[in-house]
Amino acid sequence: MTALISLSDVHAGYGTSTVLEGVSFALAEGETLALMGRNGMGKTTTVRVLCGLLPASGGVVQVGGTPIAGMAAHAVARLGLGLVPEGRRCFANLTVAENLTAAARPGPWDMARVAGLFPRLSERRDQLAASLSGGEQQMLAIGRALMTNPRALILDEATEGLAPVVRGEIWAAIAAVKAETGLAIIVIDKSLTELRRIADRAVILDRGRSVWTGSLHHLEPQEAARLLGV
Repeated sequence: MTALISLSDVHAGYGTSTVLEGVSFALAEGETLALMGRNGMGKTTTVRVLCGLLPASGGVVQVGGTPIAGMAAHAVARLGLGLVPEGRRCFANLTVAENLTAAARPGPWDMARVAGLFPRLSERRDQLAASLSGGEQQMLAIGRALMTNPRALILDEATEGLAPVVRGEIWAAIAAVKAETGLAIIVIDKSLTELRRIADRAVILDRGRSVWTGSLHHLEPQEAARLLGV
């Protein structure tokens, strides 16, 4: 069976600086994958390459069996990728409802379903995104990605910098999406405790390379300390 997403020996960087020096992994339909590594090891760069925001200088990236080399980011997104980027990046001068409808594509995820996942967004549907708290903006970013009705949801540091209560709400929402939809998910985060609860498998990057893959329940403490600094 063809993987929904596959990266094979991917190299990439910025200018003369090489960041990725051999990233390889695959994501199956319905699988939740944790993409992990210490800061600066290439996680966000991997996501940028996968979403067509940065060209790979080597290797092959495929989404749904289609090689994405040379494709524009919007064309890659249409293959079924829903990105929740680091830093949220909501449209500050649009309302909650406008942010969601701007991203909408046909499918099961609509305003009502997003509101069911994040009731706070329904309460604030007419507020400008700029007026929301950081946690509410993160909920909006996730809801906006789901409104594209993707085949795979990619969350880059979705709980970074949020209050513990709000982090708990975000993790609960991710778990609900996994349990109720069968959507494939890639999660970049630092919380081993939470990732162990939802991830089917993990890939750890070190210095731009894939160096470990498997269930996080099999990650030994010594390996976690060496590769993740925890």
